[in-house]
Amino acid sequence: MSKIAIIGATGRAGSQLLEEALRRGHSVTAIARNTARLAGRPGVTTVDVDVLDTAALEKAVAGHDAVFSAAHFSGIPASAIIDPVKKAGVKRLLVVGGAGSLLAAPGVRVIDSPDFPEAYKAEATAGGVFLNTLLQEKDLDWTFLSPSAEFVEEARTEKFRLGKDELLVDANGRSWISFKDYAIAYIDELEKPAHSRQRFTIGY
Repeated sequence: MSKIAIIGATGRAGSQLLEEALRRGHSVTAIARNTARLAGRPGVTTVDVDVLDTAALEKAVAGHDAVFSAAHFSGIPASAIIDPVKKAGVKRLLVVGGAGSLLAAPGVRVIDSPDFPEAYKAEATAGGVFLNTLLQEKDLDWTFLSPSAEFVEEARTEKFRLGKDELLVDANGRSWISFKDYAIAYIDELEKPAHSRQRFTIGY
């Protein structure tokens, strides 16, 4: 079993990664600005950290086998996550990605589609920058898992598809995945790495 740290453990994606990791017997350090609601959970150590406090983050992630980052991209430079993880001596970083940098068609990213919502552009743009930074990273064993276009609060089905850089769309033309099934795939990746220094995606 692994000792993992989850940055953004109280968010929608981070909380499901925490639940799936605990379900499989891993020990988890939950990192967020306010982890009070997770206090006292068996198998969980809580640490209140502002992600932009790089010294505090480095201390919080030290000694772990792997770090998941489920922090939002906008307002947080990639270096604020990557550098503390490296300085702490943790070799493995698994990032909760976004769908904006996936390809909707050959050579056309989702974020560049005419109907891409303006409200999500800042976050999607920052996610693409984070991925590009990882692609230049030589020291960390990183992985970036992009969800489908719709990342939703739906049931755990354990039935999904994995892809590489192209947006996955179901038989009805919908691109979607639940946070719970996303967490299954990402803890699978933690336990049996298949996408070292790669981005991949998940959808129904």
